[in-house]
Amino acid sequence: MTTLRLHGEGAGDDPHVGARALGEVLSGVLSGVLEGAVGRAGGAPRKFPVRGLYAHVPFCFHKCHYCDFYSFVDREGRSGAFLDRFEADVAWACERIEGEIDTVFVGGGTPTLLTADELRRLTAAIARLPLARGAEWTVEANPETIDREKADVLAAGGVNRVSIGAQSFDPKHLKTLERWHDPANVARAAETLRAAGLVNFNLDLIFGVPGQTLDEWRDDLAQALALRPEHLSCYGLTYEPNTAMTKRLQKGEFDPCDDEVEAAMYDATRTTLAAAGFAQYEISNFARAGRECRHNLVYWRNEPWWAIGPSASGFVAGHRFKVVPRLGDWLARGVEAGGDGSQPVVDVEPPDEKRHTSEALMLGLRLMEGIDAALERRAVELEPARAAVFARAIADGLLERTAEARLRFTHRGAALANEVLAEIV
Repeated sequence: MTTLRLHGEGAGDDPHVGARALGEVLSGVLSGVLEGAVGRAGGAPRKFPVRGLYAHVPFCFHKCHYCDFYSFVDREGRSGAFLDRFEADVAWACERIEGEIDTVFVGGGTPTLLTADELRRLTAAIARLPLARGAEWTVEANPETIDREKADVLAAGGVNRVSIGAQSFDPKHLKTLERWHDPANVARAAETLRAAGLVNFNLDLIFGVPGQTLDEWRDDLAQALALRPEHLSCYGLTYEPNTAMTKRLQKGEFDPCDDEVEAAMYDATRTTLAAAGFAQYEISNFARAGRECRHNLVYWRNEPWWAIGPSASGFVAGHRFKVVPRLGDWLARGVEAGGDGSQPVVDVEPPDEKRHTSEALMLGLRLMEGIDAALERRAVELEPARAAVFARAIADGLLERTAEARLRFTHRGAALANEVLAEIV
């Protein structure tokens, strides 16, 4: 199983390259790209409906060797400058978002590496956005960075969901992943969140770690369940290009987990969590009733979301875009633009029906609900060869049609989702 990389992209340590040197690349700011594409209304900035907001906080105290999200150790103490720029981008977004935002996800990096006062600034800025009543607001956290003061700040600021990067409860596997927290601190963090009223928390876990056995993974699941989370994200370790761990694998420094063992781990995950009352609603995600991650559902249902922070990716007015991927450039662009908060973006993809349909297929089929007949029909119209792929996958017991005519993975097919999706998309 692999995790879908929707926000943040690995770029190694920030070299602090100046925006002026990248002027050609960074000239397509969001205001120019989108407002140029769809026009302005009465001289005022054009507004765009979005369902969610992704905010990226790039600071970490250590770059894990398997991670390809944009993050770095803040050796230069730039969190204050980051928050200044973040507040400006929020102000700019407030003028351009139509309607209410239903989900917020603050990821990284490690957002909770910020001090309590800095978290207060961050949450106060986000709270200025047009958030819907009852909006889901998630913040990612490392177990070592959660204390009662920070938990209280998050709760008071409007956060109602926390995602804890546990990854494993076995010290030797944490060492392999270069996660340096004490496993006991996961339980401490969970109790601290509960005491602050943040009872809705997720635990991120990774299986298929080199040297990991099936019994050790079962023990990880048991320890996670003992903490009474509302949600579990269980991902097979993925060797992303250019990460330190992938380079070590390519040098033959260790052997990856056996495919059959990893498949058994995934099967054990589904069986164990189902018995514990968790419903699987996506390839790698499990939740108690009503606790599905609404923000990730925005991604998987291909709905629009805004993005703020270096390397954050967004999807607005049919355009996919990525905010400039280096903190130094992001800060410099703010100065170059006169501090007006205009978003500097790169890799803008204008609307394209074929690409949009392929993305909708890939994302929608990751969900246990699958895709509706209209999307399946349009996908075949655009790529007729897909009809045979769908038919073969159904005949092989990998896909099935529900009574509502939705197409979805079978239990067996979900375990082979990557291979099937590669053929379909």
